[in-house]
Amino acid sequence: MNDSKTETPFVKAGLFSRLSFWWLNPLIKKGKHKNLEDDDIPMLRKSDRASTCYMLFMQQQQRQQQPQSLLWTIVLCYWKEIVVSGLFALLKIIILSSGPLFLSAFIKVAEGKEDFKHEGYVLAGLLFFSKLLESLSQRQWYFRSRITGIRIRSLLSAAIYKKQFKLSSSAKTTNSASEIISYVTVDAYRIGEFSYWFHQIWTLALQVCLGLAILVRAVGLATLAALAVIILTVLVNIPVAKLQTRYQRKLMGVQDRRLKAISEALVNMKILKLYAWEIHFKNVIEKLRNDEYKRLSPMHYQKAFNGFLFWVSPVMVAAATFWACYFLKVPLNPSNVFTFIATLRIVQDPIRLFPDLIGVVIQAKVSFERIKFFLAAPELESEKVRQKGNDENQLKHSIFIESGNFSWEDSPVKYTLRNINLEVRPGEKVAICGEVGAGKSTLLAAILGELPNIKGTIQVYGKTAYVSQTAWIQSGRIQENILFGCSLDKKRYQEVLERCSLLKDLEMLPYGDLTEIGERGINLSGGQKQRIQLARALYQDADVYLLDDPFSAVDAHTATSLFNEYVMGALSGKTVLLVTHQVDFLPAVDYVLLMSDGEIQHASPYHTLLASSSVFYDLVNAHKDTAGNERLTKADSSQRNGISARDGGKIYGDKETKESAGQQLIRKEERETGNTGWKPYLQYLNKKKGFFYLCLSTVPQFFFYACQILQNYWMASSLQNSQVSKLRLVVVYFAIGCISILFLLVRIFSAVALSMHSSKSLFSQLLDSFFRAPISFYESTPLGRLLSRVSSDLSTIDLDLGFIFIHVIVVTANLYITLGVLTVITWQVVFVCIPMAFSVIYLQGYYSASAKEFMRINGTTKSMIANHLGESIAGAMTIRSFQNEERFFLRNLELIDKNASPCFYIYCANEWFIQRLETLSVIVLCSSALLMVLLPQGTFSSGFIGMALSYGLSLNMSLVFSTQNQCALANNIISVERLSQYMNIPSEALEVIEGNRPAPSWPAVGRVEFHDLKIRYRDDTPLVLQGITCTFEGGHKIGIVGRTGSGKTTLISALFRIVEPFGGKIVIDGIDISTIGLRDLRTRLGIIPQDPTLFKGTVRYNLDPLSQHSDHEIWEVLEKCQLRDTVQEKKEGLCSLVEQDGGNWSMGQRQLFCLGRALLKRSQILVLDEATASIDNATDSILQRTIRTEFESCTVITVAHRIPTVMDSTMVLAISDGKIVEYDEPTKLMKEDGSLFGELVKEYWSHINSAHS
Repeated sequence: MNDSKTETPFVKAGLFSRLSFWWLNPLIKKGKHKNLEDDDIPMLRKSDRASTCYMLFMQQQQRQQQPQSLLWTIVLCYWKEIVVSGLFALLKIIILSSGPLFLSAFIKVAEGKEDFKHEGYVLAGLLFFSKLLESLSQRQWYFRSRITGIRIRSLLSAAIYKKQFKLSSSAKTTNSASEIISYVTVDAYRIGEFSYWFHQIWTLALQVCLGLAILVRAVGLATLAALAVIILTVLVNIPVAKLQTRYQRKLMGVQDRRLKAISEALVNMKILKLYAWEIHFKNVIEKLRNDEYKRLSPMHYQKAFNGFLFWVSPVMVAAATFWACYFLKVPLNPSNVFTFIATLRIVQDPIRLFPDLIGVVIQAKVSFERIKFFLAAPELESEKVRQKGNDENQLKHSIFIESGNFSWEDSPVKYTLRNINLEVRPGEKVAICGEVGAGKSTLLAAILGELPNIKGTIQVYGKTAYVSQTAWIQSGRIQENILFGCSLDKKRYQEVLERCSLLKDLEMLPYGDLTEIGERGINLSGGQKQRIQLARALYQDADVYLLDDPFSAVDAHTATSLFNEYVMGALSGKTVLLVTHQVDFLPAVDYVLLMSDGEIQHASPYHTLLASSSVFYDLVNAHKDTAGNERLTKADSSQRNGISARDGGKIYGDKETKESAGQQLIRKEERETGNTGWKPYLQYLNKKKGFFYLCLSTVPQFFFYACQILQNYWMASSLQNSQVSKLRLVVVYFAIGCISILFLLVRIFSAVALSMHSSKSLFSQLLDSFFRAPISFYESTPLGRLLSRVSSDLSTIDLDLGFIFIHVIVVTANLYITLGVLTVITWQVVFVCIPMAFSVIYLQGYYSASAKEFMRINGTTKSMIANHLGESIAGAMTIRSFQNEERFFLRNLELIDKNASPCFYIYCANEWFIQRLETLSVIVLCSSALLMVLLPQGTFSSGFIGMALSYGLSLNMSLVFSTQNQCALANNIISVERLSQYMNIPSEALEVIEGNRPAPSWPAVGRVEFHDLKIRYRDDTPLVLQGITCTFEGGHKIGIVGRTGSGKTTLISALFRIVEPFGGKIVIDGIDISTIGLRDLRTRLGIIPQDPTLFKGTVRYNLDPLSQHSDHEIWEVLEKCQLRDTVQEKKEGLCSLVEQDGGNWSMGQRQLFCLGRALLKRSQILVLDEATASIDNATDSILQRTIRTEFESCTVITVAHRIPTVMDSTMVLAISDGKIVEYDEPTKLMKEDGSLFGELVKEYWSHINSAHS
């Protein structure tokens, strides 16, 4: 689409249209007649787009000879915009401060002291134009500040995204994914908001100074008393502000820890459910949340104290000034008293803003610090590794390392890789093998420049492609994952699909390669994810391929096919480094690197190494022992797990046709549409004692306003009353003021209670909903959507919503009271007010329809930024290896703009609405002033004229504050809407059914019966399991085999009730598992999952998070898992650190940890879901013996790709297309003609023989 057609109309708007926001009318009108969607919102101006803002920021940094602070750099970028908006702010303050002078002049006219004829009419006219000019200048001030804020937020978001690609390994440990997301979704937004408040810092001071100057003119030396109270108020606030800064820092720290814990739990929710650890992890999060409340509570009370201080200060200023007038014998008359009161009313609102200003400044300061430290974090030096030239070295080497020492830490005690000498020539195939934790994956990371090169030389020539051990898949279409930014070449694409054995898988998927896959490829099998990774690497046509154990997640036949077709075929002319535990492939490579403890022990061709290294000889023999001695007939080598190239054309068929077939798994983020009325407000208040605290806050505020009116009425009625002495006048005024302070105290602290209680209740319900949600919810919901709820949305509810809620009622009541006073004193103005009221209602209807949709779209687009950032952090190593950082960065800029556009229109709509309301309020005020001039002299006493105008002059400001706060509330209440979308997720079955709990010893035998079991994942999908009926006898060892997508993992999911049966049942030891609670079921079963998962914490915590076992038991288990030596080498032993996702432990070690958990749990039924795929054959052999010994009397169910793993099973279950093909003893099945298991065994031996030949 052409940019000029979709760019905002603001670009082409004329001067009048820009000043009046007339250019926005068509979009506001459109929003009135339909619910606005993303596509209805025009693009930003080029100068407001993230790419422009980021480039300006980078250019400014490069211009500076010495590094400047982040704040100063931003100021230099936008100093012109800041100055222009500052000039509008200055104009607004000057005009506003002239109001009391108008009042004084009107009182003189009312008293018959005109300076010239028709002075009243001139004053009314001047008042009208001055208030219009005040409105225009304030609207431009706020609007321009908001635009600057959007730009600053965009450039910071872009800078943070760019930086996360460059973080060094040490920097990653101090900046987790959830923290980086928080920098964008919370900190950058707060700094963006600060630009709106920036000019308030000096305008507030200027407004007070101008007010004091007017007071000097009105009450002379008595002004010193007012000044003293103002200074005292500010001085009292200084230590409180320092405390608030300290608590803000602590709060952000504990928020980061809570976000890390939530992120870790949500990402690994399937593991938590399999282990029945939900309650424990939920308790951990709740404990962190309680720590957060401990930081949040003092902040709220400090905020409340500040609020009380500055709401009380105008009352105290007035009282102190009148007492000073009494003692200094300054005469009190309507002119000087109501000039003073009018000045005080104009100044009191900015003074009351001071606590909010302090809070914003403190939050922005802390956020600036956090982002500044992040942007200054150490960076990778991967560019030093990559060589681009066409020199002789490139012809000699693809990879060259000489005397290399590498470490994940910047200042290591021990190098992770030591004395690395490696020379790989173009086109060579090199295999890397060794025991678990030998440093194989780390060597690939070193070649990619992912860890610091402490010593030595490393050079890599040509374009690299990397396939990670843990598959990284983007949410989106399969085709997009394979193309990875390249254009579609159908012939090459088809060849890649064939080489990666993906054709049959794509044929089985509902939309072929246009199928939307969930975040992290959650709705694909492990083998499918790995093959998509391989396809992505192959399609890039790189020079150097780094493959990290890519065949561990696929069956033997597919592994052979991939090795022959992919490594030895498609990559025949490429340089390949292959990490593998499958020694069958080693004879085919040029040479083998044998690694141990971070060093390359040997580097030789296979047969040479076999003869020279006893360690390698033992490794190969261990595999032969594992494989068994029976040699069967070779399978037909022409078999392929795929379909013909001719049929492959169906895979990437017409996009529209495939889309029309039905809904994809990952759906567009839901949002409310239209007018939701009071629903979100009631949801917020219904929590705990919300309505009670609301009443406790609002009722005292009305009494406070009543006291203020009473004070002014007392002055207006008594000033010219000779029977009221000056002392009595001041004492009564002071007494009423003291009573009002008590009401204010109750209101302020009730707001804290409302905020804390509602926030606690909302989070608690959201957390319960997350942990009770079924796995299908996580498969179809990107993590970014969930994290945006528990970060930015929750932060809004925690810090702002309660106070804004009360403040809206307070300022709106003030507006109506102002109008009320005006109409009571000059009742004739009601004839103007009635049509004005109808106009306001009409405008409100137009504005709110569009504004709500802008706010909702803003929320959903913000989630997209968080989701993309989270995915990019997870796949940073892969993205860097393909040198795709710029493409992902450009996509991030698009998403930032997509979010900034609705923000821009939220601010435009606010100003559009407020400007029109202000014009109406100016008409009301000037009509009232004109009436005082038109009506006969004496109709109003000068005291009541002064009272009416003192309220009327603040009408504009009251209207602005009321509307702004209503807009802020409408904006912030969207956060409650967004949380409530996930507070009622359909739950899993009950955790415990009290009336039907199994005996403590259940299951004692371990007998598992499947009766006509049918499973489908969603109502609109076909059956995945189609009537499975069989029995696993107690104590038997059951092997489950079948090709990819046959239903093996689904059967295991059904056993744990991760998915519920569509028909049939599962019975364990006589109990139908659907009749008992999920926790009772899952705590009695053991599992070693396919995807090994570790959590941030210690070794002990990862083995026994519930603290149910002694240290002695844990050491015993570590011994059996071959991990004792590794853990003992670490200084902290069982307290050794485990990073998030187990990043500082190898994949094989993580699988050993999972085995350790199973050994500690000692369940009668144990499930192994390809549990040893990422460990070497020698370790696998030891572990298989350990499992046979330790679980001798238990039922062990093994899902395996390695056929030898199930060869010694009691029974083998073969599944194909969700149906049982055969179920018998393995020896009998191997003898049967046409046996699926027999075919798989033949294919396995064919795979071994072809690899050795």
